[in-house]
Amino acid sequence: MSRELTVSVDAMGGDAGPGVVLAALARSLLRHPSVRYQLHGDEAILKPLLSRRAKLKARAEVRHSAEHVRMDEKPGQALRRGRNTSMWRAIEAVGKREAEVAISAGNTGALMAMSMFQLGVLEGIDRPAIAALWPTRRGHTVVLDVGANVSTDAQQLVDFAVMGEAFARAILNLERPSVGLLNVGAEDVKGNEAVRGAAQILRSAELPIEFVGFVEGDDIAEGTADVIVTDGFTGNVALKTAEGTAKLVVHFMRTALRRGILARLGAILASGALKTLRRKLDPRAANGGIFLGLNGVVVKSHGGADALGFASAVDMAIDMARAEVIPKIVADRAVVAPLFRAANNAGAAAS
Repeated sequence: MSRELTVSVDAMGGDAGPGVVLAALARSLLRHPSVRYQLHGDEAILKPLLSRRAKLKARAEVRHSAEHVRMDEKPGQALRRGRNTSMWRAIEAVGKREAEVAISAGNTGALMAMSMFQLGVLEGIDRPAIAALWPTRRGHTVVLDVGANVSTDAQQLVDFAVMGEAFARAILNLERPSVGLLNVGAEDVKGNEAVRGAAQILRSAELPIEFVGFVEGDDIAEGTADVIVTDGFTGNVALKTAEGTAKLVVHFMRTALRRGILARLGAILASGALKTLRRKLDPRAANGGIFLGLNGVVVKSHGGADALGFASAVDMAIDMARAEVIPKIVADRAVVAPLFRAANNAGAAAS
């Protein structure tokens, strides 16, 4: 039996409210019956909702927080006033080692700011990154950063690669994951200085990876690499574009299958295949962004996630807590540290 662990939940975060959060936890509990939950939020709202779910109530504890972080609140403002919010308390439980992982569907910027303030970053890591599991033709690919850092330098991209490959080894059970840098072309001369510099370091690093060099946008869905590294601006645009495209394909498919009797008959005959396709295209199945680089585990769910989507993020949080990714990141970061020093010394000598 899996060891018991505790998930700390910001039950007031997100667009849909605590009712969806509790429905998601009840769904996840069926798959992870040994898990316990801390629910941070307004007890006047949470306790009546919890009383309707006996199995979840037996595994959950409500911790009252009178306030919550608004979705449009600026990170700095949330950080200054947020110590009594459900988001702050959810992260605080991880910092105090009362829970192994925190999860929230709330304000992304505020969640990152509070997480960095309370948990700190791992030694040597400049900035945390948000990693997402991306469905591909070959299974899943880890993509990072998908929103935490708008711009990056070469060292930060290498850090992302280290964090991503450690995550892939732990979560995807890959002994030697392949890693690619997202670029505007596969040729060595393509891309900006940061991307080219990161590629040079990764080619020299003795990491447990197969560095495949530069990859392009269509390589993500193809599954060309197990880990694809990019800056947060590009990664977030790519993620939202892929999700929107998946929804558009489903919309077109539904529209086409409702046009006339023959189309409806064909839909009935192909219902099994269509359900499989719909399931593969459903972005809710891969919901959840992992904050890598923190001295603790924090998972961000989409703000608009429904119960199925939030449950997927909870499942990912549980997998992260059990995989012990952080020690792997620390060990692999130590491998590339001398290469950073060599690159910096070379740059100083050249100037």
